[in-house]
Amino acid sequence: MFERKMKNMADANKLLLTSGLITYTWGNISEIDRLTGYITIKPSGIQYNRMAWDDFVVVDLDGNVIDGNYRPSVDIDAHIEIYKAFEHVGGIVHTHSPWATAWAQAGRPIPCYGTTQADCFFGEIPITREMNPDELGADYERNIGRIIVETFRDRDPMAMPSVLFRGHGTFSWGITAMDAAHNAVVLETAAALAVRTEMINDAAKPLYPEMQEKCYFRKHRKHAVQEQVMSE
Repeated sequence: MFERKMKNMADANKLLLTSGLITYTWGNISEIDRLTGYITIKPSGIQYNRMAWDDFVVVDLDGNVIDGNYRPSVDIDAHIEIYKAFEHVGGIVHTHSPWATAWAQAGRPIPCYGTTQADCFFGEIPITREMNPDELGADYERNIGRIIVETFRDRDPMAMPSVLFRGHGTFSWGITAMDAAHNAVVLETAAALAVRTEMINDAAKPLYPEMQEKCYFRKHRKHAVQEQVMSE
């Protein structure tokens, strides 16, 4: 089982690398086996372009190493919090991809200006609140996950499979690690298009809600979406 999971992770890792979302060791990727609760995650401190499939680490939902020769990513606790809260999530990707991270640093959600974004994300891509000083201590990484979960209190995480962490970077998720990687690539594309849209027209308005809904639901007909705030 571990070997198969690690090879799946290697394929998703390659997509992140070839799509230009990764610089050096910045970011991480994981996948959970819901039957065992075991999480396969990128090891800490190893560059993506030097990583082999058997370098990945397997941990349980308490962060204990089950298999692997390296320490798990420093963000493992954030991943664990997301997996515990979002029961349908099977894979998570964290990146500092340039365009999306620029929005995170600017403290702005990404408006849904067009159908490219609406096809994959139901509404504007949200941004978390700032961390407060008390959240920067020993539980820093765990608090990142908790704040992401808090941000989705009134949102369906499967209809909005990405979030901007204010001042930090991005998190995306999906049914599998490859699905999460795909969503991370789409997030970066949407972020770049939104910047260019505002450069061309700084008074641009988001796509009207009916068009957003049409685009999303024609691709996700069977997906029930909980109540959430759409872009005005």
